[in-house]
Amino acid sequence: QVQLVESGGGLVQAGDSLRLSCAASEGTFSGYAMAWFRQTPGKEREFVATTSWNGGGKNYADSVKGRFTISRDNAKDMVFLQMNSLKPGDTAVYYCACGYNMYNVRASDWLYWGQGTQVTVSS
Repeated sequence: QVQLVESGGGLVQAGDSLRLSCAASEGTFSGYAMAWFRQTPGKEREFVATTSWNGGGKNYADSVKGRFTISRDNAKDMVFLQMNSLKPGDTAVYYCACGYNMYNVRASDWLYWGQGTQVTVSS
């Protein structure tokens, strides 16, 4: 089982940037695709970005394309989400997850989850 811990969330203003990090427990991290999802109260967890096991493949939700960048460092068992030009609509709890297929966009298709980190963007 992989344990994931997110960090880097906070309160920022519209137009600012944040970098989220997700640290994985040692072991088979490099064998998994990794993802970032987000969730707001009363709504389902929403796909944000995914990356393949080696970082060569990436997939983004249309709402964040061109503003967010997912990356990973397998040597450090970490995945990142660089978020630029943040908007109030990006306010959510952000979760990282690992699984087998970077093209899965449903939360139910991902295996292991972190506890989430809050991102709040004020206007």
